[in-house]
Amino acid sequence: MKATILHNPRCSKSRETLALLTQAGADVTVVEYLKTPPAAEELCRLFAKGGLSPRDGLRTAEAEAKTLANADDAAILSAMVANPILIERPLVETDKGVVIARPPETVRNIL
Repeated sequence: MKATILHNPRCSKSRETLALLTQAGADVTVVEYLKTPPAAEELCRLFAKGGLSPRDGLRTAEAEAKTLANADDAAILSAMVANPILIERPLVETDKGVVIARPPETVRNIL
């Protein structure tokens, strides 16, 4: 099984999710999204495949997210592209779907 993870190696939840994927025998493509941010179109595709809205994928713990409290989806996506730290992590895609793996065990739903 193939899996892609938008990963931040400094995040314990992201590391735990990557370990679960590896233990499950997945062929994992790791995208360090802070170094290689996804385009708005890619984020839209991932969110749609996971049944998520851009607001669902917003990392609200970041100070910059506070300014997006009343923003529409387009503004949130633009902010994520400009400042990828705003993307909630880890975001994982397999053939079975897309999840934000918080908690990490959530990734099992798409294995």
